[in-house]
Amino acid sequence: MRKIGIALTAAVAALPLAACVSDGYYAGPVGPDPIAYDGFYDDYYGPIYDGYWGDGGVFYYRSGPHGHWRPDHGGHFRRDMGGPVGGGRAFHPMHGNFTPPAGHGGRHH
Repeated sequence: MRKIGIALTAAVAALPLAACVSDGYYAGPVGPDPIAYDGFYDDYYGPIYDGYWGDGGVFYYRSGPHGHWRPDHGGHFRRDMGGPVGGGRAFHPMHGNFTPPAGHGGRHH
C-alpha cells in the first residue's frame, strides 16, 4: 500500500509540469482592455503586426492578426534606444496596442 501511495504522490506532482508542455508558441494575454506597447526595434524579424512586453522584459510579437506569439530572446526589441546589436541595424521607435481576445490564450511555460 505504501508503494501505491508513493507512486500516486509522484504522479500528482508531475501534473503541473505536464501542463507546461508547449509547442514553443505563446498564446498571448487574455483580457478586455487594450495593451499599449512602446519601445525600439531594429527590424531584425521584418515587419511585425503587434506585440506586448511580457514577464522579465521579454517582448512578444506576431507577424499577423492570427499569428503565433513569439518571444524575442535576441534583444531586437528594447525599451530604450540603445545601440545596434552586434554591429547590426539601428533601433527605431515603435508604438502600438492590441486588444487581447476574451477567453483565449494562456502563458507559455
